[in-house]
Order: sequence, then C-alpha cells, then structure tokens
Amino acid sequence: MTDTARTRDDGPAQVERRQTLLNQGYHLVRSGVLAPGPRVHRDLGAIWQLLTWGPSIAGGYRASTVRAPEQTAFVDEQRSATFRELDERTDRLANALRDLGVGPRTPVALLCRNHGGLVESMVALAKLGATTLLLNSGLSPAQVSAVVAEQRPALLLADQEFLDRCPDLPEDLEVRSTWADDGASGLAGLVAAGTAARVPVPDRPGRTVVMTSGTTSTPKGARRPHPHGLSEAASLLSVIPLRTGDRMMITTPIFHTWGLAALQLGMALHAELVLPRRFDPEETLRTIAEQRVTALVAVPVMLQRILDLPAHVKARHDTSSLRVVAYSGSAMPADQVTRFLDEFGPVLYGLYGSTEASWASISTPADLAAEPTTAGRPPLGTRIGILDDDGRPVPRGAVGQICVGNGMLFEGYTNGTGKPMFGDLMATGDRGRLDAEGRLFVLGRADDMIVSGGENVFPARSRTRSRRCPRSPTWRCSACPTSGSATGSRRTWCCTPARP
Repeated sequence: MTDTARTRDDGPAQVERRQTLLNQGYHLVRSGVLAPGPRVHRDLGAIWQLLTWGPSIAGGYRASTVRAPEQTAFVDEQRSATFRELDERTDRLANALRDLGVGPRTPVALLCRNHGGLVESMVALAKLGATTLLLNSGLSPAQVSAVVAEQRPALLLADQEFLDRCPDLPEDLEVRSTWADDGASGLAGLVAAGTAARVPVPDRPGRTVVMTSGTTSTPKGARRPHPHGLSEAASLLSVIPLRTGDRMMITTPIFHTWGLAALQLGMALHAELVLPRRFDPEETLRTIAEQRVTALVAVPVMLQRILDLPAHVKARHDTSSLRVVAYSGSAMPADQVTRFLDEFGPVLYGLYGSTEASWASISTPADLAAEPTTAGRPPLGTRIGILDDDGRPVPRGAVGQICVGNGMLFEGYTNGTGKPMFGDLMATGDRGRLDAEGRLFVLGRADDMIVSGGENVFPARSRTRSRRCPRSPTWRCSACPTSGSATGSRRTWCCTPARP
C-alpha cells in the first residue's frame, strides 16, 4: 500500500480517534477527574495505580486513595470511611477472604442493600481478582437458592436480614454477614482478623456478574466488563455535569447496573457516596438538606414518591444543593418529568440503558423540557442504530429495533447465551425511533407491539397518553400469550383499572 493510499484510508479514522480523545480529555478535566496544576503529581500517582491494577473497582479506589486520601469515601447509617481507611480495611478484608480460600476467579455472591460493607466487599474481592456475583435483594428465598445452585459460589456475603430468611443453601457454602443492626457483622470480624499486608496485584482482573431481574424465572447472570480506563467516565460526564468531590446519594440498588454505574462513576470522581439502605421519600429530602447532597441517583418510582409528598413536607427541606438528579431503570411518565422540572428546577437527567448495554442515551433538562418522553441522545463514544429485523437501518423517524454500540456492552450471560449483534451494535430488545434532532424515543419492548387495524400499537405509549386525562383511571396492563398462535408471539393486552 502506498503512503498516499494509507493516508487516504487511515486519515478519517485517525482524525476521528484524535477528536474523541480530545473530547474525553476535555470532559475529564472539566469534571476534575484530571486536574492539571500544583497537584499533578497526585494525578500521575493515581494514573499509575490504574495502570498497575487496571480500571477495576480495586484500581479506581486505589487511585482515589492516592489522590484524596483523607476525603470521605462513603457515609452509611452506621459509619463513614475515608479513602485511606477504605483502602486499609479492604486490604485486611482481602487477606481474611484469601484465608477462606478466595482467590482469582473464585465466585463470591453478595446479597446486600446499599451500605459501606457492600462497597468494601466489592473492592476486596476485586483486589483478589475474584468473581463478584451481585444478587438482587428482592429475590425470594427460593430464587436465592436457585441462583446459588446455578452459579455455585464458594462464599456468600449477605446482610443478616436475608440470612434470617433461611434459604435452602448448600451445607458446605461458607456464609458471612455483611450488615447487622447492632453493627456486629461477620464482615467486621473478618476485617479485624485480616492482616494489614498490602494485597499483591492479581495476574488477571476479576469479574462482576449482575443478575437480571428474573421476575418469572431464575435470574440470569450477565458478565459486566470493567471500564476501559477513563473513557467510560468521560462518556457519562460529557452529558451529566458531575464534578470531583460531589456528594452523591445512591438510592438505587448497587446490585443493579444503574447503581453499579453510579458507584463506578463516583469512584472516578472520588465522590463522597451517601448510601441509605432503604428508600424513604421524606428521609431522602432530609438527608439531601442536612448533608448538602449535590447529586441524587434514583429510579423513576422513587422520584414519583418524592413528588407525591404533601407540599408542606417538601417545603420543609432545602434541596438547593442538588445540581443533578439522574434516573434510569424505566421510563418516567411525561407528566412527572414536567412536575419534577417545575418543582426542583433544571437538574433532571434520564439515562436509557440496560444490564446488557450499560447506557445508550441520556436526556438533559433541556431535552426533557422540550420532549418529556424522550430518552435523549447518545453520549460521547456511544452509537445508536434503529434497524429493521434484518439489521438494516430504517429511515429517520421510522420505528425499528434499538441497537447500541459502546465500550461497555456486556460479555454475555453466564449460561453461554447472549444478545443479537449487528456488526458492533447490540440489539436491546426495545423498539423506538429517532426524531429530526437525533433524540431517541423508546416505544416499548419488541414483543410488546401489537397490530390493531393494520397499525402498530405500543401499550406503553397508550398508558402514557391515558395519564394526561384527569378523569382517566390508573390502568394495570398485562400481556397474555394467545393460545393457538402460529408464531407463539401474538399477545392479548388486558387492561383493568388499578383502583376505583
């Protein structure tokens, strides 16, 4: 190949790559993740930790320890810890876990609500290169037993309330408690018993497995990749204006992809994490006011419960410190989006994604003010394609399957299956369209679509529109497979008033 041909072939790609790197650097500097100046030696030390440990949760917290050792890493209902204290405790915990037989790729299950012990367990397991299985705390005892039987962890670390339910667990499974109301958890005993020796870097980084919801069956494990350096943080920070040292309240469970993403983003920002174990709407407002929380991470139903508080209750709490309220996990109804913007100001950001895709798009306050039902636009480093069933792009504005490409697509399910791929784009299982401004609108699940009178109908959109009528009841809709269907995919949607 001649030099001229090589320049012609590689030039546009190289220019795009350089532009992406410049954009990533800009957003990392703007947010304070990288801060040129008198403390640049700490930045270099933090980068060295990431290069040594890799961009795992272990490397991220080691980097935060170098950069801001005396800054508070987390606050929960019982205690707080600085980054230095967290680093020292997780060394002790990792050494104690190694004595129990935990090592590289050893599967360890965590069944916890949000608290410091969960964060410390995740960091310690990452230091050992173990495989962390994040179990949903809403699983029934039977589902917990089924997941344990399928995933075969060597150790279960769980809050005492879940151990008290006495699921049918294997007799040879090691079990330790991570939270007790009196503070005397098994985790505290492990930390006390472990040596203070620095944990060596494992030969290969561990893995994190997030369990899908499993509403009607045994949940599936989705293998989550570690972030590839700081590019993923730059992607989210290109839209959501978080800053180094933010006080971030994570009310959504960390065992979900959205909560895990918030933890990883807070790690990159060496943010102070405020971790309530249970969500209560008024207590959330009280905590925001008392601790001057700057960022709230939630799911839509939590924001709805805050909106539903009486006006005089909301007025009692000063929430002016909030700069960001970020939600994900499901769509937020249009009327609630508008109410939230009216009551709390232009602080609302909506992230559309999934366990498998991480994130696909983010809506800003300006997007939501203009189009309350939009899922926004793809952030830096993310691509969205609206494709037909054969993987071909559909015209702008037409409905198709939503496909996503970014650096954080999952690595497949633990049972060996995966999601359909079209080149480097993964099908999410949702259908939607892009408007003329490039904003994404999610219209429903691919298997939720029904044909009525020759028209495609999406029940989620119908429910949203019905909310706009003040005399319309709240509807409960469920999909029932119709027997005798030739394809097995036809569904009848049964809608009944949820209340008189």
